Amino acid sequence: MEIIRLESADSPYFESVYDWNYAWWGVRDGISPAEVRCTLAHSLNRGDRLPQTFVAAEDGQALGMYQLSMIDDLYCRPDLYPWLIDVYVAEPCRGRGVGRALLETVPENARAAGLTELYLYTTHAGLYEKFGWTYVGEVDTFRADSPQERLYKLEL
Repeated sequence: MEIIRLESADSPYFESVYDWNYAWWGVRDGISPAEVRCTLAHSLNRGDRLPQTFVAAEDGQALGMYQLSMIDDLYCRPDLYPWLIDVYVAEPCRGRGVGRALLETVPENARAAGLTELYLYTTHAGLYEKFGWTYVGEVDTFRADSPQERLYKLEL
């Protein structure tokens, strides 16, 4: 398994990343397929420019992903940035160490982008602490499906 930075919508992994994100937050938030595709196509930067998209791949198949982003992922907290967002492992690949492989590359890739800290919010308790993240507290998301989640910070 390798973790690669996705740098082009022509990548063979782009469609998997699109499918995951549309099914996850596109449908949930009522965002059109075209808007999700556009957002992802413009999240593929080189050098230290954000956002950046990373994919776990093996034998030509995308297994999971994450993004580093400056956008205010939690709209009610514009004071917090940059973010680790869209951490996802394809269902058939769960339990195979894909998430661990992805999360172990976050600090290195974030530092390469010139970042000194990252934030994330999630419903998962106990997962991110294993990778050096510090639990900050509960945070309001104002979403009907998950009104409060756990906020984490990673010092790089």
